[in-house]
Amino acid sequence: MVEIIQANTDDHKILTDITKKSKAYWGYSEQQMNEWSDLLTVSSEYIQNNKVFKLIVNESIVGYFSYMNIENNLVRLDNLFVLPEYIGKGYGKLLLNHFILNIRQSGITRIILDADPNAEKFYESFGFIKTGQIKTSIKDRFLPIMELVL
Repeated sequence: MVEIIQANTDDHKILTDITKKSKAYWGYSEQQMNEWSDLLTVSSEYIQNNKVFKLIVNESIVGYFSYMNIENNLVRLDNLFVLPEYIGKGYGKLLLNHFILNIRQSGITRIILDADPNAEKFYESFGFIKTGQIKTSIKDRFLPIMELVL
């Protein structure tokens, strides 16, 4: 059984674990992962203050996405992560499709995000376009800024 439902504040530890394991999947060093630890932590306050939806497969939380309203017609997709053993099996697509459908139904017309460079092609496959980039703490690494107009 697969379902996507709103996360609750008690989910913060499992969502943090999913975030860190998913990020590490792309081969970042242990030192880099430690430097990013605070940035990759999902707090109960974050869940309370943003829209966070978890993916449950066979009664286990295996992924999630979160977003925030920026303006009347603009939202920021802040996170989309699945556990490494679920990467490449369609669960990220399931989460992103669910997110886009809900945003489209709400009347919002634009989505922005800062993508991990490893996920740029994934977002492009949904119609997101790179509109800029952000320099990161890793030398010669940039995060693509992406946008989808609905």
